[in-house]
Amino acid sequence: MSEQIALVFEEREYGAAELADLAGGLAAELARRGVRAGERVALMSSNRPEFVVAVQAIWRLGAAVVLFSPAWKRAEVEHALAVTEPAHAVGDHPVLGELMPMLHLDEPVTPEQGAPPGPGPEPDPGADAVLVFSSGTTGLPKAVRHTHASFRAAVRHWRDALHLTGADRIQITTPPAHILGLLNIVTALETGTWLRLHRRFDLAAMLRHIETDRITVEMAVAPIALALASHPELESYDLSSLRYIMWGATPVTASVAETVTRRTGVGWVPAYGASELPVITCNPIDGARLDSAGRAVPGVTLRVVSLETGEPVGPGETGEIQARSDSLMAGYLPAEATADAVVDGWYRTGDVGHIDAGGWVRLTDRSKEMIKVRGFQVAPAEVEAVLHGHPAVADCAVFGVPDPADGEAIVAAVAPHGQADPDELVALVGDRLASYKRPSRVVLVPEIPRLPSGKVLRRVLKERHGRASDS
Repeated sequence: MSEQIALVFEEREYGAAELADLAGGLAAELARRGVRAGERVALMSSNRPEFVVAVQAIWRLGAAVVLFSPAWKRAEVEHALAVTEPAHAVGDHPVLGELMPMLHLDEPVTPEQGAPPGPGPEPDPGADAVLVFSSGTTGLPKAVRHTHASFRAAVRHWRDALHLTGADRIQITTPPAHILGLLNIVTALETGTWLRLHRRFDLAAMLRHIETDRITVEMAVAPIALALASHPELESYDLSSLRYIMWGATPVTASVAETVTRRTGVGWVPAYGASELPVITCNPIDGARLDSAGRAVPGVTLRVVSLETGEPVGPGETGEIQARSDSLMAGYLPAEATADAVVDGWYRTGDVGHIDAGGWVRLTDRSKEMIKVRGFQVAPAEVEAVLHGHPAVADCAVFGVPDPADGEAIVAAVAPHGQADPDELVALVGDRLASYKRPSRVVLVPEIPRLPSGKVLRRVLKERHGRASDS
């Protein structure tokens, strides 16, 4: 085949022109079903090439894609539909199909032969391109709105930060409905980088394909890094094609990263971003440091403000990290949530840390109460709302504790009415919410410590019950 391969899934190869043909065919079908420019289209899909085609097709029509996690349960999907009000749906998940008419990705698509390769017609830069969900401290997820202009800026920042070119080869095992997965996919396709998409994460398959596909850039989150470090046969794989492994979503665990490097000779490049501003900092490709999230990428401006006064502080002083960039989201849905997150054009990350005179960022804490599990944001209040629905729960509070595998683990403190079964409560959350929101354990306590205002003293709970799991 003379055409350059753009995407590989299992044994199937797709060229850029074929992807364009498929996107054109799906766009024509969506148009027949009434999708118009400016509308929102829900997409709830497993990891598969049709996800990529669907995103491209929706953008060709000038519509916005709303990404629903395939891990969500019915209540989470219902909330997301209520917040974003998509007019149409595409996917392969039965929950979405039960709640609104859905074009199933298994339905055959007639390619639009001769469609131009690439992203298709130029959309309005100011129009919404993608909505992804990021939980808020109020407990229910918010939709993050990115325009074509802001997401294109993020793609440009990511490509430049990683020094990604058409000579690179990458693979994606993380969910494409997460901002990092989508960013990797779009950046690779627009850069001409060879891309393998995996159906799910499988460590052995990931290592095998680094070797056989000669992958040059590997993307990792904490659980992948830990799995690499503890793999008993890691040295048996030829990883010499890797330029580096990117660590994102959670702060680097230095001991884990150093173990992998010692065993493989491959170094790490830590990076830092958020759904609201996808690429904030990245380490240099040469000379990366494990104790820093890196420096601001070109196009992003950072500052640190005092937690007490909100005024900017000097180099080395601790406060909240704030960022400004063309890649900043257009806002949240519900819209009223935006005011607390963006002040005079500065995005409030909720992360506490400092920036030294050389521009190196070090993150030390979070001012928000979000729990970050495997790169996914979990709002304590969302889990608490489920627990409060159980008749044996008088009061409860959910908090995160450090976990080497997942970044953080979820612990629920429950003050019960009489007898309460911790395993039953864990199962309840698992039945109602995505699996990554399920507590690692439930601890029964006499009462939940609160301020007179009613605010939960989560720090007290962390001090008392701060281990990730029972010994």
